[in-house]
Amino acid sequence: MQNKPEQWASKIGFILSSAGAAIGLGAIWKFPYMTGENGGGAFFLLFIAFTIIIGLPILIAEFIIGRGAQKEAISAYQTLAPKRGLWKFIGHWGVAGSFLLMSFYSVVGGWVLTYSFLSIPGMIIGNETNYADLFATITGSPFYTILGHFLFILINIIVVSFGVKDGIEKTSKVLMPLLFIFFIILVIRSVTFEGAIEGIRFFLQPDFSKLNTENVLYALGQSFFSLAVGVSVMVTYSSYLKKDVSLPMSAASVSIMNIFVSLLAGLAIFPVVFAFGLEPAEGPGLLFIVLPEAFAQMPFGELFLSLFLLLFLFAVLTSSLSMLEIITAAITAKKQRSRRTVAFLAGMLVFITGIPAALSSSSLSDVTIFGKTFFDASDFLVSNIMLPGGCLFISLFVGFKLEKQLMKQEFGYGNELGDTVYKAWYQLLRWLAPITILIVFLGSLGFI
Repeated sequence: MQNKPEQWASKIGFILSSAGAAIGLGAIWKFPYMTGENGGGAFFLLFIAFTIIIGLPILIAEFIIGRGAQKEAISAYQTLAPKRGLWKFIGHWGVAGSFLLMSFYSVVGGWVLTYSFLSIPGMIIGNETNYADLFATITGSPFYTILGHFLFILINIIVVSFGVKDGIEKTSKVLMPLLFIFFIILVIRSVTFEGAIEGIRFFLQPDFSKLNTENVLYALGQSFFSLAVGVSVMVTYSSYLKKDVSLPMSAASVSIMNIFVSLLAGLAIFPVVFAFGLEPAEGPGLLFIVLPEAFAQMPFGELFLSLFLLLFLFAVLTSSLSMLEIITAAITAKKQRSRRTVAFLAGMLVFITGIPAALSSSSLSDVTIFGKTFFDASDFLVSNIMLPGGCLFISLFVGFKLEKQLMKQEFGYGNELGDTVYKAWYQLLRWLAPITILIVFLGSLGFI
């Protein structure tokens, strides 16, 4: 069965879809609680530095691989390195990483879906509501977590079945701008709470005495998680791109939007945390406890919370769509089954794999792997091993093995940045990125 080649309809559609792949749970959910647990402003500063000097060059590299090969992740490496069998595994590494990432990511997506559903009739905000207890009730319920997990996967399957242009791109072009608008509204309210200044200071004033090698590794992993690099998602997305689009400028746009949303997330969360005497190191539940608290203090808070949760849900979806897309594209590239069939089968397999993570706060809370629940173990494996590992492999492949003429052509299409910018990017990718990743990783293991 022949499948029509996928392609983005417009440059802005590609940028917003790529930003959507990056801006989701990474920037809005995970970034605030990772910052709260790892030193506040110092962690944020490290995150920005890693995003600019390491994440951005690797994002450009993934774009070059995808558009240069004009094929999805697995086929792209097979095409660009046909005689170097060692490097072909990078695409398989990316698909495996995306699969595992989506298996626990969709669990959190299910939490957002549940909160969105409950917020419509006003069941979240209340005068006597304990938001920490509400979060514990939802995540501690096997029924809520499994149902939310399943429905979230099902939505992904439906959108990906429609393809890139009619599914992913149309969704991203409408919802990403709306998310920015609502986030700005939330920040304006958050910073005007009495006592909010302490939260702003915690978030924006670096205290490097709170940092250690583990915090640095987490900041590096967070920069990769937020940009969706290391699992070749962006390889697949850029393979649908025309040659007149500038890859460096597109990557810079995605990175800037990602940092900006992370900034907005911090300014929306931490002023409320300190204003209401909450704990910044609350962990994964931080967002679900703080947001209702903030909206409860606003006029028409229930309505605004419902709208924001709906937009947040779609931001989460734009990220998870990219994960299911890389899996689906890798299989449909063989042209043996339809996109809809593959999306359904892959989605159901992800759902089954994610069940232990979904039950990590309830039925399987006492089952641990190296002292971590299934959810935390999956998160640690992806964020701190598979993402940095994938970024290391990609930087070495493009920096030392990819044909230089193709690399320079792809870098230069659609822009006039010149040789100096190209050489600066190349040196950052070839030397600084792999060396930094290795040093941080070895330091976290206690070897340095």
